[in-house]
This record gives sequence, structure tokens and C-alpha cells, in this order.
Amino acid sequence: MSTHPTPAPTPSAPTDVRGMVRVRGAAENNLRTVDVDVPRDAIVAFTGVSGSGKSSLAFGTIYAEAQRRYLESVAPYARRLIQQGHNPAVEQITGLPPAVALQQRRGTPSSRSTVGTLTTLSNSMRMLFSRAGTYPADAAGSLDSDAFSPNTSAGACRECSGLGTVHAVTESSLVPDPELSIRDGAVAAWPGAWQGKNLRDILAHLGHDLDVPWRELPQEERDWILFTEEQPVVEVTPQRDRVAKPYKGRFWSAKSYVLHTLADSASRPMRQRVLQYVVTGPCPVCHGSGLRPEALAVTFAGRSIAELNDVPLTELAEVVRPTTVLEGAGTASRAASSGERTKVAVTITRDLLARLQVLIDLGLGYLSLHRSTPTLSPGEIQRLRIATQLRSGLFGVVYVLDEPSAGLHPADAEPLLGVLEELREAGNSVFVVEHDMNVVRRADWVVDVGPQAGDRGGEVLYSGPVAGLAEVAASATRPFLFPEQRDDDARPAGAGRPREQWLRLRGITRHNLRELDVELPLGVLTAVTGVSGSGKSTLVSQVLAETVGRHVNGDDADGGTGTDEEEADGPATAETRLRGVEGLEHLDRLIRVDQRPIGRTPRSNLATYTGLFDAVRKLFAATDEARSRGWGPGRFSFNVVGGRCETCQGEGFVAVELLFLPGTYGPCPECRGARYNPETLEVTHRGRSIADVLGMRVEEAVDFLADVPAAARGLGALLDVGLGYLRLGQPATELSGGEAQRIKLATELQRARRGHTLYLLDEPTTGLHPQDVRLLLAQLNRLVDAGNTVVVVEHAMDVVAAADWVVDMGPGGGGGGGRVVCTGAPRDVARCDRSRTAPYLAAAL
Repeated sequence: MSTHPTPAPTPSAPTDVRGMVRVRGAAENNLRTVDVDVPRDAIVAFTGVSGSGKSSLAFGTIYAEAQRRYLESVAPYARRLIQQGHNPAVEQITGLPPAVALQQRRGTPSSRSTVGTLTTLSNSMRMLFSRAGTYPADAAGSLDSDAFSPNTSAGACRECSGLGTVHAVTESSLVPDPELSIRDGAVAAWPGAWQGKNLRDILAHLGHDLDVPWRELPQEERDWILFTEEQPVVEVTPQRDRVAKPYKGRFWSAKSYVLHTLADSASRPMRQRVLQYVVTGPCPVCHGSGLRPEALAVTFAGRSIAELNDVPLTELAEVVRPTTVLEGAGTASRAASSGERTKVAVTITRDLLARLQVLIDLGLGYLSLHRSTPTLSPGEIQRLRIATQLRSGLFGVVYVLDEPSAGLHPADAEPLLGVLEELREAGNSVFVVEHDMNVVRRADWVVDVGPQAGDRGGEVLYSGPVAGLAEVAASATRPFLFPEQRDDDARPAGAGRPREQWLRLRGITRHNLRELDVELPLGVLTAVTGVSGSGKSTLVSQVLAETVGRHVNGDDADGGTGTDEEEADGPATAETRLRGVEGLEHLDRLIRVDQRPIGRTPRSNLATYTGLFDAVRKLFAATDEARSRGWGPGRFSFNVVGGRCETCQGEGFVAVELLFLPGTYGPCPECRGARYNPETLEVTHRGRSIADVLGMRVEEAVDFLADVPAAARGLGALLDVGLGYLRLGQPATELSGGEAQRIKLATELQRARRGHTLYLLDEPTTGLHPQDVRLLLAQLNRLVDAGNTVVVVEHAMDVVAAADWVVDMGPGGGGGGGRVVCTGAPRDVARCDRSRTAPYLAAAL
């Protein structure tokens, strides 16, 4: 289809555009054979409601085609070694330069990944110490750069294998209550289900007393049970179960079980559980650096590489700055002395300083090179990657960015916009998929996709200078981009609910929080805000989640709705210290809702994640036809043998391998995408097969399954959060982060109990169009009106303005943050002259 007519250029349009990228017949995902022209050498914003098709156009079509063309230039043999993307569904694209994509990565990176490795600054630091460091007088010679990396065999500390932390087990960690007997669970580290009973039965057959208090057992016997490396196998006859048969049981000491689980278990919950029974601390040899002593003995400016890796980037820049201006530098020294005054030192530090300055300009000066990437927000990670690209010196490419403002406080977005403009001025094109209207207003061109989401989207409503969008009545973006056209129907900002009960945390110490006191009202919607790195996620997603989690669950588990930002066993591990907590008695449940995917394979989908598919399978199993054939609900699962199509094994599609071309997927030739075999599809309910139901949109399924209460509840909740356009069988891999978060919220809404639950959401508006934010706010208010407490970490000022209470963190990031700057109702915080949030909140109010 064609785009709406493009208005005549206005003064805001780029005046030096030398060409256009012309897309014809784009049909990727929900795009409706779109034709659109966008300018090169300009900042182009792609807007539209969540699921409208803007990412399918920017990433799935434009970037994917640029990547395909590049790979065609690679030698066929080498091409086979590269993980290739898909061929986009588009008829033709002309005027397309090479492209670089910077997407939000919501997966969990390795705990060994750091700011230094992500930006490659670690390579420069290693080279600096290797070639220009000051070696000890007794050093045998210089070290290779690999010797300064904990991730290489040459540099990793032998004691901790480069992790910087060690796990030790002690009697007190394995047996927290010595008054208990073995039968009553004294060895708490053993799992409490069948394996724990099995180990106790084995001990009984080995002659150990299971019923005396642990402390009364001889020390030698206690040490053997906890620490032995022996694994005896005995014939066991269960003493308290006459039905169970004798079996051969192998004994594992508590230490062996814990350390084996830590080393080999792929289950994060299991690893989290056994970590309760170990003593984790810095490695005594490398003191947490992960490096060998030989590398730590080399210094630059009087500091080791581990010390410089731990300082904020702003301080690191000041350390290396003097070296960049040394005069009369000689040749590089490889001897056991100082190389800090050589040309090599000048060259390395000059490049290092230039790259550090970009990060500092982007507001990331509070980070350190050693900061683990699992502790970073998606916005911080993307800014790090943008900074790396800015220094690459590329010219004439298209940068395709996924919400570059995501996770950024409005004050942090200003320098980001400067960087995007710098990329443009360097002769590049910048295409951004964006929901932040402040970023859209600064763009040269806007492509608005809609009008709605899913099957009701996929059209380009407008492509042209930003001002022209004001004339497009069908645009959902228009009223938010031009506030004078906005008809607000949200809860009055600052109206507030009564604050009668409080949760008080005293003396919080974690990361940059130092002896912090915080008071949070219960039964209201609270927004925690502040610049990036101010400590708000540490406060909410870590300290608050762990503290309340231990109270309501006995640990920090949350039922699978969320996960810690940190790797529990890597360098990111941090301990929370509290002086006191008041008000926990008012809470009996904790729920965390994040934007992680609801599944990593196409087998996970909307229906399976929400649980409503169980009700659908039972519905089909209850039909007369299914009963006559003796089929139960399992017959209608596409994951098990029986009812599924065996050609595609229930996936609905098969991989097509092309020797020298990118592999692709196509509908299964046997079931044609239905997932089931023909016999299963013969069973119908109201004339529709179970494959037909999986193909329904939520809004259609609401009527079809209205008489199935278990399914109707879930479908209604999905409709309430604006996901009526999704198909029940839509694979998890096709969902955006915003869609995944709303699915989790809807799953919780359908089973929500009344009152006394604490809901924690970290940047819930990430990936959401302002119109979708309204729907989200309505559901959060629904939870609060039911007597629950909702705490959100948020940068969107519309959400902060609609909250009952605001906690503003800062005033800066890193060491300059970690304090509560202002707290109170939104209008009170908006008048706080110490707050960097105040002016933006005042504008929203």
C-alpha cells in the first residue's frame, strides 16, 4: 500500500538530504505491503503503538535487508561460518547504505562481561599496563597483554579461576540450627524433598543416629557427614514406608552436594538456593580482582590495573590525562622499569582518554570498567554500545537504534540526543524506533505506523517532517507529540490516596547506597525516580525485593515473575546490610514484573505462559468425540507425542537449510503450520479445531471461550492491558519486551488476591507507546484500589505525575548518588530545587 501524502518540507526538515531510502512492498510480520521513503543523512524516528509494526519496518525490513546484502559480498565458504539473519519479506529497497543495528538486549549476559569488555576499553588498559606500566625491579620481563585479563588462562588467578570470588562451606553455613536432629533437617543444605530423605535413610543404614541433636554428635562424625569426599553405596530399606521397595543409595556429603550444584546446575533457582549455605567472599589471593600476583605487581601512575578498573570513569580519565601531553617522549620500554613516559604511553592514553570522554559526555562517568554488565540497565548497555560506535569513525552508514532513550532520565537523554546529532553530522543516517516524544520532536523526519497493533496495524500513516504529523487524525502518536491536541482522562496528577501504613528501611548499604533511610507508604502507587546510576534499581529491585521476599517467602523468590539483575555467583555479587525494617507485617506477598522474555523458544507462547491453554485442552478433551476416542487433555498438547504433528514435532514450521544462503523457515509441509496431526484436528468445539483456537486473536477468543471461566479470566486480563491483537499461539520469540511485561502483568491480574501484596516493576513503560502507558497505569491503579502496594522505578514523567508518592534519588549517579533527594506527593517533588527530576516533573504536571 502507499503512504499518506507527505506534506511539503518545513524548516525542520533536513536541508542537505542527498537521497532517500525507498522501500517497496514491505510485508514483514504485520506490515501490509508498505511503500515508504525516508531520507538519508538525517535522524528519522519510527513511531506507533506497541505492536504496530514499526520495529518490523526499521529492523525486520530495512536493517535485515542491509545485512543480507553485506553477507552476499562475503565469500561463500566464510558465509557458512556466520550466523545469518532471515531474508526480509520486501519487494525492493533502493538507496540503502550499509547498516549497523543497536538493539535492546534483554537477555542475561555473563557475569564475566563488564563495562570494560563491552566497550573494549579493557583491551586498551591491558595494552597500557603491558607496554607502558612500571614493573617491579625484580621482574623477569614484561608481560603479554593477556596476563592482565582474568578471562584468559594466562591472567586468571589460580585460586578463583578469574572470578574474583570464592565459595566456602562451613559447619555453621550447612547446619544453621545445631539443636535440630538430622531427621528434623539439621543439615539444611540438603534438598528437603526425596533426596534429603534418601540421604538420611542412607545415614541410618550406615549406623548414624538421626534423632539426637546435631550438637551432641561427635565432631569426627559431624565432619564426615558434612565434608567427606567418600560416596558409599548401601542397600536401603525405607523405614517409614512399607510400600517403597529397597534400593541402592549413594551418599553425598553436604559439601559435595552444594559445590556440585554450584558447578553443574543450569537451574538458577537451584543455584540461588544452595548459595544460602555457602560463605561467599573476595578471593584471598587476588583480593577480588581475578588476576595473578604478577599482573597486580605492575603499576601505572602508582596504581595496579585492578585499582584503576574499580575507579569511576571520570577519575580514570584524570589519571591518564597527564600522560597524553608528555613532551619529548622516548621510545617504548620493555625493560623491568617504567614505560609511562614513552611515545607508546602517549599513544595509548590519548586514544583511551578520547573514548572515556564520550562515555562521560553520555552521563556514564559514574561507572567503572570492572562493573559487571548484569548489573546494568538496558539503557546503560545501549549507551555504552552507542559510545563505542561513535568512536569507530564509520561514514555513510545507517544506524538503526531500538529506543535509545530507554532507561534514561530526561536529564540523561539530552547528551544522548547530542550524540545522535553528532553521528548525523559525521555523514551517517540515524533511524530510531522511539516512544519518547522529546526524542521524536528533535528528529528531522518521522515515520508513524499504525493505526493500532497487530492485524489492525501495519500501515504507514505518515512519513515526513515532524510538524506534518499534527494533521494526521488517525495517528495515536499525534496527541502525545502535540500536547495541545491531547485530551487527558487519566487520574488527576497528585490527587493522591491516603497514606496510613508505612514500610521503613533503616541504614541500607549496598552498591552506592550508604546508610540510607527510606520510608515507603503502603496501599498506594509510588514512583522511584532519579538519574541513571542514582541507586533506584538497587533500592527497589534488589534491596526491597530481597527484604520483603525473605519475609513473605523465607527467601527472595518471587514465583518466577522476575529475577535479580545480578549473577549470584560472579563479580556482581553484593551484600545488602540493613540496620532495621518496620512495617513488613502489613505485607504477605511479593510479585516482581520485568521485561524478560516469557520463553526462549517458539514452543512457549501466549496461551501456554498464561495457563489458559490448560483450560482449552480440557475443553477439547471433554467433547463427545474426544471421549469416544479415549483422549485426555494430553492429546491436545503440541509438545508431546500423540496429538502433535511428528514431521515438525509440534512446532508448525520446519527449518530449510540452503548451502550457501541464509537458512530459513517455512510452514510444515505435513500440517501446514497447524502443529497437530489430522486425527487430532478432527475434534472440534463449536466448529473450530484446537489449531483454530491457537490462531485466534485475544479479542476474538474472549467471545469464543466466554463459557470457560478459567480461560475467560486470563483473556479478559490480556484485553485490559491492551493485548487484544495478539494471537493465542503467538510464539514468545515474536514478542517485544513491553508485550512480555504486560503478559506477565495480565497473568498476575487474573489470579490476584485482594490486598497486602507488594508489586515491584522496574521501568514498566520501556517499550510502550504513551497510549499503551495509559492502559498500564489503569491496571496499576486497579491493583492499588484492591488494597495492594505498587512501587515502580520510572523515568516517564507522565507516570511519575500520576503516582500518589514520589521518591527521588540522586542527586547524581554512582558515588554522586545513593541518597534520597526529595520525597512526597508529585507536586511537592516538582517544587524541590535540589532535584534534577523536578523541572521535568513540573512540566508534566
